[in-house]
Amino acid sequence: MDLLAELRRRKVLAIIRTDDPDRALECIHTLVEAGITALEVSLTTPGGVEAIAKARSTYDPSILIGAGTVITPSQADEVAAAGAGFAVTPAITRGAHRSVELGLPLLCGALTPTEVVAALDLGATAVKIFPAKVYGPSYFRELRAPLPDAPLIAVGGVDAESAPEYLAAGALAVGVASPLLGNAATGGPQSELATRAKSFLTAVTPPTP
Repeated sequence: MDLLAELRRRKVLAIIRTDDPDRALECIHTLVEAGITALEVSLTTPGGVEAIAKARSTYDPSILIGAGTVITPSQADEVAAAGAGFAVTPAITRGAHRSVELGLPLLCGALTPTEVVAALDLGATAVKIFPAKVYGPSYFRELRAPLPDAPLIAVGGVDAESAPEYLAAGALAVGVASPLLGNAATGGPQSELATRAKSFLTAVTPPTP
């Protein structure tokens, strides 16, 4: 599967940070049912590796399930063994290096042009611009002037209103955490999570001519 093409097509990468692995699985189920099928389980979630393994065994390969906040080489090893389809890092971490060594597709965190180039030179599949909200959508236009072919994902403070602006500015997808998960991450209503998911999908879907 071409991860870049799939992220470009799906446009929304749900970032799941919850207070336990069962809640993470519950949120994954709600999001998949609502139509968001690219998901990242952050390792800040207690039992995150376990949740990734269970989710991967539950859903067919068309559901993209990756691991987020991969900091250390051992974490990269663990998520690869759990069946994660990709690794996401907040920066050019040792876990990022190990992911590349393992052949695990990497969405590597960066912010400055120097970091973007370093992430791509490392072998990242795409670069996660984080935190995106610090400079906003216009920053993506500026980055793409000298780096027109750099595959960029906007993460950090992206909500349903700003998501289409980042896409229009050159992001291939947006990664969304708390504006999507809300209080579902700590036991809030899954029905409200489903509503937010549909709002995000509507926001990033071009109107039919």
